[in-house]
Amino acid sequence: MNPYSAPLLNPTTNEAQAAVMLQTIWTATNSALKLQWQLQLDTDAAAAAEEQRLLDEANDQCLAVQELQDTTTAEEERKKNRIHHITISDRPHPKLGAKVVLISDFALRKLDKVQFVELYYWTNRGLADASLNFRTTDDDSMVPTAAVDGSTTWIAASVVHPASGVIADHLLAPLDFSRAIPREPLQ
Repeated sequence: MNPYSAPLLNPTTNEAQAAVMLQTIWTATNSALKLQWQLQLDTDAAAAAEEQRLLDEANDQCLAVQELQDTTTAEEERKKNRIHHITISDRPHPKLGAKVVLISDFALRKLDKVQFVELYYWTNRGLADASLNFRTTDDDSMVPTAAVDGSTTWIAASVVHPASGVIADHLLAPLDFSRAIPREPLQ
């Protein structure tokens, strides 16, 4: 005798009928539990999808705010430092021999000695200063200097002294960098 079917046995039901009833009850209970389990899985999946959607939405909002902040910061930077964001026009190289550009003798001498030369000498003001002061000193004046080997050599006086209005590199305006080489206007 089956212990599970014992409560179902009575004078009107035999053991075979009790087994069929027990199978029916078990199948109904199992189907209900399966349905409840599937419902729980669906609820959990929907909750996870909603949570992921909220996370994605919050992430999208954070990205939008960050992009807006970056755009605003870039605009403010452009407004504050307009000269740093000017476009450098793509012009052709100046024609050789079209205009004589004089460089300071002092700057050329420093280049010959492989020494640091201030950028001022290559800006428009430096080039204009060199052309104004060209041959204004006495060509015959010479100054003694020490050569590399320690001997005394005589060089032109214009080579020894820097230009009077030299501006340190860190004090040059960015506009001086953007217009450092005189060029022919585009036609």
